[in-house]
Amino acid sequence: MLQLRPNCECCDRDLPPEADARICTFECTFCPGCAETRLGGLCPNCGGNFTVRPIRPAHLLAKYPPSTERILKPHAACGSAAA
Repeated sequence: MLQLRPNCECCDRDLPPEADARICTFECTFCPGCAETRLGGLCPNCGGNFTVRPIRPAHLLAKYPPSTERILKPHAACGSAAA
């Protein structure tokens, strides 16, 4: 089951379950701006590509809640800026 992480690992932007987000095969999670512009479509952790994160239907969020663990890593491409 996807974790549905709550933030962009690059800029720390909030990414609630219904948000447009990008993930790699290891579920590293990024906002579209960071994934496409700052990171050039490649995950800085594994080098894999990104895909659109699926939306979990609202009626299943109580039974299968999203993760609350925020992950923020100091990737060179991210700089120190929050978007």
